[in-house]
Amino acid sequence: MGNASKDAKEQKKNEQKQQAKAYEKYVKKFTPSPKYFSNSVKAFVVGGSICVAASYTQEMLMARGFEKTEAGSIVTVLLICTAQLITGFGWFDTIAKFAGAGVIVPITGFANSMVAPAMEFKKEGPVLGSGAKLFTLAGPVLVCGISASVIIGIIIYLL
Repeated sequence: MGNASKDAKEQKKNEQKQQAKAYEKYVKKFTPSPKYFSNSVKAFVVGGSICVAASYTQEMLMARGFEKTEAGSIVTVLLICTAQLITGFGWFDTIAKFAGAGVIVPITGFANSMVAPAMEFKKEGPVLGSGAKLFTLAGPVLVCGISASVIIGIIIYLL
């Protein structure tokens, strides 16, 4: 009787594995294959355009008398504000679907990750809605980034 129950359990496991494999095959039929080359080109062009515009703006500010660090700070603020406005108008997701990492990886993606949740929960009020959700996505990134930089700083100091 013990062997029969083991065999039944084993048979049930095998059936589940076969069902899982069949389902995986079924899903693969309908899953579109990613277009790596065209996605990379779009990301490169859009991300590069953002960087060229930022660099041009920084050079223009430096030509008008700003120091390099001041101009860089102003450009960073402009990129963040622009991304926040584009997110507020609802255009960021459309651009991100087209450009992918080209628009998400730079600081613009960080700004979007802060504004989008805050906008989503604005109905709950400025403190418990927008304020509480402001760092939902960006918070873990900040915590990990700051922690890693502290650890690396300590290691470098000790070496």
